[in-house]
Amino acid sequence: MTGPAQTGGRLAEALAADYLQARGLRLLERNYRCRLGEIDLILADGPVLVFVEVRLRRSAEFGGAAASITARKRQRIVMAARHYLSGRQEPVCRFDVVLLEALAADRIEWLKDAFGE
Repeated sequence: MTGPAQTGGRLAEALAADYLQARGLRLLERNYRCRLGEIDLILADGPVLVFVEVRLRRSAEFGGAAASITARKRQRIVMAARHYLSGRQEPVCRFDVVLLEALAADRIEWLKDAFGE
């Protein structure tokens, strides 16, 4: 079943992927899922592997898009990234966040190395 939130999330992820690719990153995977969590986008920024969380919030009533990334959500993203990397030669990695307050390319905020990992 697909509702408005899922459709909005997919559109936000597509906008974020286009935005990052236009800035020279290479898309490797969308919606990587494992039992530990999910990663919205995985891209390469030169030799750096970038795990990206995309957050869409149309209202700042509950703190906006950035406030929606809780410690638990961050932990699940990191665990999913570790799962993705298992069995691979571990490259240099970073965790970025793309924030959207609306489904518009001119309303994107890109936070590089947002987790400081």
